[in-house]
Amino acid sequence: GKMRSPAVWALCAVVGLNGCADRHFSVRRGTLDEAAYVSIYPYYLEYCAVSEFNKKPGLGLDINSGGPGGHSVFYLNGVCRVREAGYPEIALCDAAGASPSLAGSSLAGPSLVGRGVGISVNDHFRNANFLATEGRTFFLRGDLAPGEALTHASYARTQAKAKAMGIFEGIVFHPKAFAGKPSGMSEQDYIYNVSVATDYAISFGRDRYCARVPLDRARMSVVVDYLNAQNAPYRAGQAIFQWDVLRNNCAHLARNALAEIGLWPPTPTDRPWWIAAFDFPVPKNEFVNLMRRTNDLPITDPDALYDDEDSRSALLDRDWIATGPGGLAQAEPAVADNEIYETKLRLIFFDEAIFGAYQKRFDRIFTEARYTDMRTNLAYFSELYATILAQRRTVEAADSGSATPPDGRASFHARYYRHITAEQAKLKAARAALLGASG
Repeated sequence: GKMRSPAVWALCAVVGLNGCADRHFSVRRGTLDEAAYVSIYPYYLEYCAVSEFNKKPGLGLDINSGGPGGHSVFYLNGVCRVREAGYPEIALCDAAGASPSLAGSSLAGPSLVGRGVGISVNDHFRNANFLATEGRTFFLRGDLAPGEALTHASYARTQAKAKAMGIFEGIVFHPKAFAGKPSGMSEQDYIYNVSVATDYAISFGRDRYCARVPLDRARMSVVVDYLNAQNAPYRAGQAIFQWDVLRNNCAHLARNALAEIGLWPPTPTDRPWWIAAFDFPVPKNEFVNLMRRTNDLPITDPDALYDDEDSRSALLDRDWIATGPGGLAQAEPAVADNEIYETKLRLIFFDEAIFGAYQKRFDRIFTEARYTDMRTNLAYFSELYATILAQRRTVEAADSGSATPPDGRASFHARYYRHITAEQAKLKAARAALLGASG
């Protein structure tokens, strides 16, 4: 699922985009209390744009870094791998062994901390669109303890743990993926070695920028069903997975999973290349796009939401507005004390040629605390909801006796205000619970 260097630079030239300069990790990392977050949002999707990696020479396999376009992965909290399937099949955790009495309620939080699967797409895969790795910590940091250095020993230990977990069980690689395999190395050892920092233990060699989307149990179930359906034809041998930078890259899967729940429109994977070349998901761009969608829709203006087809259908059909509390960003550099990988890494935007809007939007995310700090984020939306409902009363008083809004807006407005009222109540309870937890 890597954005390979030749493709990246060729597209920068052809499409006329900027953002091709090197940009190293330089943002505020921020902190997030995982237990507190999961106590409010037991189910969430976390999309991560991750940088290139650059393995130090002379350390076993010589692996192509993939170039500055980077890679993307995502994590689903509250979702487990179905272990008896012998293949990357996933299910809501209670269906795969978690306590049914806790899942789907506010009590699910503590039981689901760190319990989920990391999803990665890789051009090595022949019989699957994605791989599912259990455990947020292992997916992102391998077997390293907090603050532990990445040494030859911990690098080998992580690969051994991945084998014991069987994360590649059922996965078949394309024959061409073994071109770099040393003659004395088994295929299994090669698979686990070549996949470090791409399909698991991401932070061993990559910086990451992650955006969370809080989901309820029903929406997470839709995501799970969609992902299993994407793997189904490859699992059955009806098709062979072919990764494509323009038409089916590592970012398509997350984008289209989120489209299934109405967050935004999908990006089809079967378009002609001359169309796809001007509109395909790029890891770092998608991070910014997702943070804007979950934080910056004009939710104080119901008419603006009505005019946005995806927002309108999401509210009317799913009782959901994508912008709301809990859509937080986190950034994390590659492990600094590192014997295996270089740590000055690149991850570019495909930015607009003149105005460079993506860099400005990215900088704003890591400057304004409401995008990265949970308490600030919840307070921001609490004030926003109060403003919306106060304005409603003012507008209703001024407009009493006026004509009904045209084209279905009246029913949309009614649904909108019911939704905001319900979300305000949930947010009030969440903030009270956080305050109680902190004493």
